[in-house]
Amino acid sequence: MADAVKSVKTLKVKVASPYMIYFDQPAISISGVNKTGPFDVLVGHHNFITLLEPCELLIKTETEEKRIRINGGLLHVKENIANVFLDI
Repeated sequence: MADAVKSVKTLKVKVASPYMIYFDQPAISISGVNKTGPFDVLVGHHNFITLLEPCELLIKTETEEKRIRINGGLLHVKENIANVFLDI
């Protein structure tokens, strides 16, 4: 399993509300803010769930940076899949 994680180079990142999908593609990292402060999620991150504070999510792909202003939400990371749920 460790070799499989090392060979993965991207996260599958999806940022969505019940009304719209803001981002849904592979990324190198996603950065946000929770109650303890700013954080980054990279490939191979441990399972993680957190409430997001109002902030600007920063999603880095191999070719660009996408910024999404949010009023809060929930981030769930498991097995190189990062889902952000907004407006819940």
